[in-house]
Amino acid sequence: MNKTGSQSDRTPSQLIDDRIRELDDWRGEVLARLRALIKQADPEVVEEWKWRGVPVWYRDGMICTGETYKKVVKMTFAKGAALDDPSGLFNASLEGNTRRAIDFREGEEIDEEALKSLIRAAVALNGVGNGG
Repeated sequence: MNKTGSQSDRTPSQLIDDRIRELDDWRGEVLARLRALIKQADPEVVEEWKWRGVPVWYRDGMICTGETYKKVVKMTFAKGAALDDPSGLFNASLEGNTRRAIDFREGEEIDEEALKSLIRAAVALNGVGNGG
């Protein structure tokens, strides 16, 4: 961990900030952009840090994760199979009954408006069973 304290002393948002800085390449830039779009789509989203270092965003349930790999930044929607995807953003984990993911590769454009719509739809889906 860095000099600012142990992981247990840091908030999930601070740990996500640390991850973005640690990546120090296109993946950090993409993760930071995805995070900003999530917050624009729903300013009340809650950030968590799970599974030994995966950023997770919640609102009345899990919305999505932001995993970083060598060649992709993967945004996995917990209930993605139940979401309409009119823009065809989902391009990974298509075979499952529950999750769907979007793999972002270096240099690819992000359809920001379509992504924010998908995030809002995920939040709305979470709210259906929770009085939201």
